[in-house]
Amino acid sequence: MGKPEDIPEMEYRFLGRSGLQVSAISLGGWLTYGGHIDKERTFECMKAAYDCGVNFFDCAEEYSNGESEIVMGEAIKKFGWKRNDLVVSTKLYWGEAFGDNPVNNKGLSRKHIVEGINGALKRLDLEPSTGTSMWNADEIAQAWRYADKLGLIGPIMEQPAYNMLDRVKVEQEYAHLYREVGLGLTVFSPMRQGILSGKYSDGIPGDSRFANEEIKWVNGFWKQTGKDTWTAIIEQVNQLKPIADRLGLKQSQLALAWVLSNKNVSSAITGASSPEQVYENVRAVAAVRKLTSDILEEIDVILNNKPPEVVERF
Repeated sequence: MGKPEDIPEMEYRFLGRSGLQVSAISLGGWLTYGGHIDKERTFECMKAAYDCGVNFFDCAEEYSNGESEIVMGEAIKKFGWKRNDLVVSTKLYWGEAFGDNPVNNKGLSRKHIVEGINGALKRLDLEPSTGTSMWNADEIAQAWRYADKLGLIGPIMEQPAYNMLDRVKVEQEYAHLYREVGLGLTVFSPMRQGILSGKYSDGIPGDSRFANEEIKWVNGFWKQTGKDTWTAIIEQVNQLKPIADRLGLKQSQLALAWVLSNKNVSSAITGASSPEQVYENVRAVAAVRKLTSDILEEIDVILNNKPPEVVERF
């Protein structure tokens, strides 16, 4: 089955000053690929994304203990995609699964960086470039200073969380880095783990991720957030629904289009467990033009969390 006729033409954006162009919508392997859905469905999702013009795929060593990387690598080989047509990112830090003792198998020590990168490249069967994920602005600037001293290229991209509820890093903290080092952004969690899709507006479904507090990150989320804060967030998200309805969008598409309306964002990393979800996400590319300045201002009034504008003095 081919892609639906209403799928818009993919938009490609430069990844900082790297010269690479990445699809505005990308596909990530967290919670889905490498154990959470079967391999054939993974292949279907990746093929659907590729057919829609997606050229950027994201994973990490910790996603299903490396299985996400393996399955993505297998998909690339299965479909015979040319390496020059693809941009693939992976991340390292949590590598406990690759040894019996986590002491030397996680973190950002020289040992684990070298072993982690080599392991990821072996699983993906690809060659490397360098970026960062969830670093603060000072750390990125310092990495560039060291790279300059050694005659090397600094991190070409950063992968932070960015969505309607998490704005400070992207809109304020990194502001000077876009100009100074040409930092590119591939952002994750554009729908804040599904919260901004509206799926939790009528409560938390029993089969959803937030209902399972045995999952480590879910347990940590509830400890940090609390039920009262959750209720306030959901009430805020519900206020966005009339805007989505008015624009003829699903709330998930409004959330994605809002992220892509920030021109410093090179690509929004999405998750999908079916080709239909891939298509729904890709349709958000065409929705960006619907977000006029008036609409964006209306959203800002509801969110009430826009960081102060950074004034460049030099």
